[in-house]
Amino acid sequence: MGAMSPWHWAIVAIVVIILFGSKKLPDAARGLGRSLRIFKSEVKEMQNDDARPAQQQAPSPLPPAQAPVEPQPQPSHPESRSA
Repeated sequence: MGAMSPWHWAIVAIVVIILFGSKKLPDAARGLGRSLRIFKSEVKEMQNDDARPAQQQAPSPLPPAQAPVEPQPQPSHPESRSA
C-alpha cells in the first residue's frame, strides 16, 4: 500500500480535470512553465554575479570621501527678517 498505482494516478487526473476544467489546465501549465523559466534565468544570473571577482567590477570615478558635496541651504533666522 506504499506507491500509487496507475489507477490512482488516473483517478487523480480525472478529479483535477473536473475541478479545474479542461480549458484552464493548458493556461495553468503555460503560466507555470513561464514562471519556472523566469526563476531559472534569475538563479543563473545570481550565480553569474557571484562568480565575477570583485576586481572586474568597475570602480566608482571618485572615492566616497572625494565625492562633490552639495551646498546646504542656510536656515533663515527670525531676527533677520524685517517686519
